Amino acid sequence: MIPPRPASPQSLEALKASPNALAEYYQSFGVSDRLLLTGHSHQAWPDVAFEGQKQAWLDAAEHADGKWAAAGEKADRVAEGFRRLMGGCDGDITLDTNTHGLIVRFLSALPLRERPRVVTTDGEFHSIRRQLDRLAEEGIEVVKVSADPARGLAERVAAEVDDRTACVMISSVLFGSGLIVSGLSAVAEASSKHGAELLVDAYHSLGVVPFSLAGFERAFVVGGGYKYLQLGEGNCALRVPPNCTLRPVITGWFAEFAELAAVRRPGEVPYGKGPARFAGSTYDPTSHYRGAVVMDFFAEQGLTGEFLRAVSQHQVGLLAQSFARLDLDPSIVRLDGEVRLEERGGFLALHAPDAEGLCAALLERGVRTDSRGTALRFGPAPYLSDRQIVDAMDILAEVARGEKRSA
Repeated sequence: MIPPRPASPQSLEALKASPNALAEYYQSFGVSDRLLLTGHSHQAWPDVAFEGQKQAWLDAAEHADGKWAAAGEKADRVAEGFRRLMGGCDGDITLDTNTHGLIVRFLSALPLRERPRVVTTDGEFHSIRRQLDRLAEEGIEVVKVSADPARGLAERVAAEVDDRTACVMISSVLFGSGLIVSGLSAVAEASSKHGAELLVDAYHSLGVVPFSLAGFERAFVVGGGYKYLQLGEGNCALRVPPNCTLRPVITGWFAEFAELAAVRRPGEVPYGKGPARFAGSTYDPTSHYRGAVVMDFFAEQGLTGEFLRAVSQHQVGLLAQSFARLDLDPSIVRLDGEVRLEERGGFLALHAPDAEGLCAALLERGVRTDSRGTALRFGPAPYLSDRQIVDAMDILAEVARGEKRSA
């Protein structure tokens, strides 16, 4: 049974407590009884998400092919939710089931014959990294700026932009380290100066680090709800700047859905208005039903971008403080103490030569984390209590010291 929702928003103190005041709304995922520290990768879904999924099935059963009107209304609510998370930006919001499809259509719209050069970093998520690596095999010049150190990254990327550059692709928060990339306005200025497009991957910002387009208003922005927003799979978005006239070569039939009955001109491929320009094609609308109710749930609970940032900073800070207290052998696992808390996004990355082994050992003891190379990543979520976060770090100490599990 889903508990009733409170009339007043949550407070940071209520989320620190044990039990956490939000936890009762995640009974299906059992968040009170599990140490789920993969919040930067997959957060638990609130129970209302199941109601959204059931409604999608019921609407299909009642309306058959007429379900798309109801599905469209859910999609509009999800799009507006993303708009709010992107600082209430103007322009169009195009939805898709993953960022890959949106990024591919963006790349296909670029004048790569005339400008066969893309500037990026070596810290981008695989949806960008893999596609650019493949384009490089076909002769596109892909310039990868080292993401380490994160400080000054935007300025280093800006310095690589020239008149042959078709676009710049850069994250607002690095997915591997969780560090914030500051100074993106410098990249926007360089892109504008040389006539290049700018795409910002904000996936690791939305829902954990307040995002604003101030200083780079002409940027394309891609993000999704699989991680911090608890929307589950199938909820991703591309913000397209106002008055965009790019024509994606990879283009789904939804891009002309509203004009299907119009008279066609031989040899012309039309594009619809607004979000349709970068649209794909037929999809399973269940994700938008789930996304819409979870967006509503966040609003009812007062889980705004600013509040979620305060929660995240407290939890990531508590992780760091708890780790420092353990005084573990730095050759086994360590934390970069030179990184300030305000430079961190939604998770804490520890450096460990055997990060994968530590991750596996933690899982055996009931702590879910993940690893990327030598980074062992702890990602809290707003439904975790302080006690759970400290407990997870205490178990890391046992694992790192090779202690046997208590009976």
